[in-house]
Amino acid sequence: MNVKASAKGLNEAWVERRAKAVSRGVGMAAPIIAARAEDSEMWDIEGRRYIDFGGGIAVLNTGHRHPSVMKRVQEQLNAFTHTCFMVAPYAPFIELAEKLNAIAPISGDKKSLFVTTGAEAVENAIKIARAHTGRSDVICFQGSFHGRTLLTMAMTGKVVPYKTKFGPMPGGVWHVPFPVAHRGVTVEDSIHAIEWLFKADVEPSRVAAIVIEPVQGEGGFYVAPKELMKALRKICDDHGIVLIADEIQSGFGRTGKWFAMEHMGVEPDLMTVAKSLAGGFPLAGVVGRAKMMDAPEPGGLGGTYAGNPVSCAAALGVFDAFEQDKLLEKAEKQGKLMVERLKSIKAKNQGMPMGDIRALGAMVAFEVVTERGGNKPDAAGAKALVAKCLERGLLILSCGVYGDTIRLLTPLTASEAILNEGLDILESAILGN
Repeated sequence: MNVKASAKGLNEAWVERRAKAVSRGVGMAAPIIAARAEDSEMWDIEGRRYIDFGGGIAVLNTGHRHPSVMKRVQEQLNAFTHTCFMVAPYAPFIELAEKLNAIAPISGDKKSLFVTTGAEAVENAIKIARAHTGRSDVICFQGSFHGRTLLTMAMTGKVVPYKTKFGPMPGGVWHVPFPVAHRGVTVEDSIHAIEWLFKADVEPSRVAAIVIEPVQGEGGFYVAPKELMKALRKICDDHGIVLIADEIQSGFGRTGKWFAMEHMGVEPDLMTVAKSLAGGFPLAGVVGRAKMMDAPEPGGLGGTYAGNPVSCAAALGVFDAFEQDKLLEKAEKQGKLMVERLKSIKAKNQGMPMGDIRALGAMVAFEVVTERGGNKPDAAGAKALVAKCLERGLLILSCGVYGDTIRLLTPLTASEAILNEGLDILESAILGN
């Protein structure tokens, strides 16, 4: 795209227009205006190139505009864009449900449904759990993120910015600690909190579901210990509670397997999916045990745009891309390369102090701390690092309850050369070179 920058600059001019036209409540991580993107690279309206380590917040595991995705999308665009699946069903929705059922790490018969957003998927999973159990309440974890709708906001375990000014929250939602070893929270603490919850606040016979991210996303990329998952599975089995895995950010190959739950050694009953499911197109879903998925009455689930045919076609293209490009294998290799490089940067003991480095496959993060060898969060430092990287042509994102964590969500399709180029920029920004 050929552009002529004004004296003010096109990015700055458009950011000013944005401020006047768009609600202040919609955040902005990077003060640039995207013009085009390809695979793991993006160009702004002034023609400047960026390496994308944000992936649209974990949406672009297959990169920007993957040929397999775009081919399927174009074919569907040439056919039709909407009928409403509840009015006139179409093949891409059904084909995609079959594929999702086949890869979901849940034994026995499975069924799926598709909606538009991750928050919708979580809400529908709760509806299904309530219909199946006849119960109302939900147990979630501190530090979790499940969405911005009223119910999913209540389920989310982070106040700023998601709950600020929006209370009171819906009732019947309970939070317990998520194990984080270097913050002094153990698996035993989490299980004890659930047991105490059953004694002090809510009887287990009123709990419909326990919802957990196997790897917390917005919460800081903390990986759930296997012992926790096994304990949760037993609690759910003992009390007839539905175990829901929120795989919206951790799913679709990010961890080196289709789903993070495949690392855990236990099965959930229901799973929510979204983000990289459709390679950049809006689509989300719930997959789970057929008996549970069939608990709601006909018409109780769905939506006018739910499972849009273009998005479903895009998701079929995502499956094509994973098979053709061997992306599960690439995720493992990418994650190892990134972790090794981060450890090397940290070992230099220069520039910004780095704290805990953690990863599951290519779901990689590290903390920015106030002093070397410590764990005190430095949110201002993390924010400054994001800005420094952007200035140098690398897009990264921060997260975490304390805002101190840098998460790396590079497209799995990124070449090793691009990956190393981005890591070079990151290292330079950390070291202050």
